[in-house]
Amino acid sequence: MRLQARMKLGYYPLPDREADRIANYLHYSECASALDPCAGTGSALAKIACRPDARLYAIELDAHRAAQARANADEVIHGSAFDCYAPVESFSLLYLNPPYDFEVSEGKNARMETIFLEHFYCWLKPGGVLVMVVPFDRVYACRRVLTPHFRDKTIYRLSSPECEMYKQVALIGVRRTRQERDRLIDFLVEQADFKLAELTRQYDAIPVLGDHPERTYAIPPSTSARLEYRGLPLDVIEDMVLKSSASLQAQRVTHAGTAEIAGRPLTPLHKGHVGLCAVSGLLNGIFGRGEDRHLAHWDAVKVSDRTEEENDDGATVIREKERFSQRLTLLYGDGRFALLSEAPREEAKQDGERTPPDGQAEVCTAIQGPHDECEPTSRPPGC
Repeated sequence: MRLQARMKLGYYPLPDREADRIANYLHYSECASALDPCAGTGSALAKIACRPDARLYAIELDAHRAAQARANADEVIHGSAFDCYAPVESFSLLYLNPPYDFEVSEGKNARMETIFLEHFYCWLKPGGVLVMVVPFDRVYACRRVLTPHFRDKTIYRLSSPECEMYKQVALIGVRRTRQERDRLIDFLVEQADFKLAELTRQYDAIPVLGDHPERTYAIPPSTSARLEYRGLPLDVIEDMVLKSSASLQAQRVTHAGTAEIAGRPLTPLHKGHVGLCAVSGLLNGIFGRGEDRHLAHWDAVKVSDRTEEENDDGATVIREKERFSQRLTLLYGDGRFALLSEAPREEAKQDGERTPPDGQAEVCTAIQGPHDECEPTSRPPGC
């Protein structure tokens, strides 16, 4: 997953149009409980389980989205879904739209679609309905759970533009009872795996999820479920982290204030003091008036001094010594700029700089090329 997707915790919500279509494939006879362990704002779960007497349970890791989900679900837990616990076979409907990513843990790197399905399918009661929205090429990777534990599976292609971007499909299936699982033989399992592979071989061959379903899935009745969170209190931790000693120490770097120097020095500054003030940024700013108003920026550059000496044997000895010098960049309001440094003139032209001859700065317009001639002007005031 890309960094931008990780920053929002892999949150790519199901479009409302697709959620309304999925709801048409579900039929409720009595009150039921539904779970979404990656709820986001809870809008998708509210549309899929649209029965008024249905009880909705949501789990969301992001604090802001968890607060929004409380308007759409009856019970919302802010925290990791893997720190939540519920009795097995508690829910009539399980809606899964997990992050499309790999897990990050020591020695393990499985897909999150498989991990979420393996963790939560047992919370679905026999006869309960699974609705899973994943990329089509990730369905076959979940066969170890889908084949033995779910029957009457159908796969539909989602036609919304944002869904086609990730080639998403909606898989709907019914959880088998224990007797149905015991009657499965190896041949039937292999046949079901082969059929699942054929259904997900070509994305364009998968039928589109339409507004008028050719079949519906009956949601079995269920009572209120007991959902418990045993993880860290993320709300409390987020409030306390800003007051922690580690955060206060980091704020010295991440939220450091701008140094403000005012007043005149008690004694005149010599060249070394001026150089230190310049390269430290204390002399940066806006100076001058009218056409001479400009922005000044100082920085330190490395300069090499080269000397040639002849020794007693008549051989020429070349010595190079490196040191740091100051360079001033000027930018005027009309687009002109100038570079003031002590680099040799030919070397400065090769580097694209304009050096000051005899205390004068060469001011160049922004539209000139690197080898165009520039007219010298007097040093701008205030620098």
